[in-house]
Formats: sequence, structure tokens, C-alpha cells
Amino acid sequence: MQLDRDEMGKVVNRLKRAQGQLAGVVRMLDEGRDCEDVVTQLSAVSRALDRAGFAIIATGMKQCLVESDGEQTLDVQKLEKLFLSLA
Repeated sequence: MQLDRDEMGKVVNRLKRAQGQLAGVVRMLDEGRDCEDVVTQLSAVSRALDRAGFAIIATGMKQCLVESDGEQTLDVQKLEKLFLSLA
């Protein structure tokens, strides 16, 4: 199953923001910034990545349900494994 490029636009933007935030964390560490500030920013990066992962899985599930012609194309165990990998 291919993910819909249009649907993934928001996810890509979220990942790009997370990439910038992660670069900020590295910069903060290089500058010797306060631990609390670094951890707060790192937490924001982690949440952004989690949300992007959930959005990708949700889009995949939606496509599976829409494209289904009465046949079971949705592999529940595989989706469960994907969700758990983000936990």
C-alpha cells in the first residue's frame, strides 16, 4: 500500500519542524544551555515525531478501509505492531 502524497503533506511539514527542533536541541547542547531548557525542547521533538507516526498509521488505515472491496486487506496484527512501536 502506498501512502497518499497529498495526505502526507502535513506529516512532512511536521517532520521538517521536528528536524529543525532537533537541530535546536543539538545547538543548545553545544552552547551548554540549561538542562531544563534542553529537556523541554527534546520533549517537543519527541511529541512531534510521535504525532507524525500516528498520522502516517491513521492515513494507512483509512486507505485500507476505503480501498477494501469486501476483502480483508487490513492486517490488524501488523497495525497493532506499528502502533506499539510508537508507544
